[in-house]
Amino acid sequence: MGRIKAEYIWIDGHKPTAKLRSKTKIIDGPVKTVNDLPIWGFDGSSTMQAEGSDSDCELMPVYFTPDPIRGGDNLLVMCEVNNADGTPHVSNTRAQLRKVAEKYKDEESWFGIEQEYTFFQGRNPLGWPEGGYPAPQGPFYCGVGADEVYGREIVEEHMEACMKAGLMLSGINAEVMPGQWEFQVGPLGPLDVADELWLARWLLYRIGEDYGVNATLHPKPVKGDWNGAGAHTNFSTKSMREDGGIKVIIAACEKLQKAHKRHMGVYGAHNEERLTGLHETCSIHEFRYAVSDRGASIRIPMATDKAGKGYLEDRRPSANMDPYQVCTAIVATVCGNSDSVVEDETEMVSETVS
Repeated sequence: MGRIKAEYIWIDGHKPTAKLRSKTKIIDGPVKTVNDLPIWGFDGSSTMQAEGSDSDCELMPVYFTPDPIRGGDNLLVMCEVNNADGTPHVSNTRAQLRKVAEKYKDEESWFGIEQEYTFFQGRNPLGWPEGGYPAPQGPFYCGVGADEVYGREIVEEHMEACMKAGLMLSGINAEVMPGQWEFQVGPLGPLDVADELWLARWLLYRIGEDYGVNATLHPKPVKGDWNGAGAHTNFSTKSMREDGGIKVIIAACEKLQKAHKRHMGVYGAHNEERLTGLHETCSIHEFRYAVSDRGASIRIPMATDKAGKGYLEDRRPSANMDPYQVCTAIVATVCGNSDSVVEDETEMVSETVS
């Protein structure tokens, strides 16, 4: 096969919202399993993950896909960050999800995540007039036409790249605010959906470079009467998907209600700017679940209610959430037995609801 390029991708230690980093390693192919990929390192003092006096961090490959940008046999490699001694770094939220996913693997959890994002060109959302505002929201959601949709060529290229990489992308659509879009990943298990969402984000940023456009995941990119950006997280377990599963779903909603404040601590920074009770959200300070209600914290889809089984949609996570943390929180709360602080969630630390 010869030599190939492997793009090692990891999550940094930036606060309050982690960022993606990557660099290229040229290795001998072929790569058939993740064990064929060498462990690598990086300067953690440049990524807010170490002090300059002791800066080496370890990149441990955990997931890889074909690289749709470079093509050929080149790869995208998702990595966990470890300390120099091989133990998980404090910023390594995937390690916690690994433990929780293994503990509750018999529940057969499935996730589908709806990733909203907003294109910016310079200081303005893509397609917005310089220093001004477009027409009010209304015609842009799932719109068509050059006066209603901006950035479709980037979105199409991103969708094609995700499919070439073998990611489980399940759809795209233009969102309510002009310049805002969404893609969906899943249904997949907790580790796979989180790995693939991070890789899909990386591809979005990388393709945006070619157009001079950046995608932001800020939950409220434009203040005022404009929709925010979320990452609605659809979730089910095997028992929810079986006959009579609606009772399991209701019980899950009750557990999520008791853990609301704890979850909001890991559902994304600046989320209070989005969860106001307006623009299809429930206030960050309350919790409601209901059938077919996009103003609820948890929406039970109409089809789920009619069938008496299916899934729930957690509408609280913000667009900039870490899917490793969100999946950890949901699985631990819903599948755990304790009504108090779930032991699996002891590492769920971030900003708390004010």
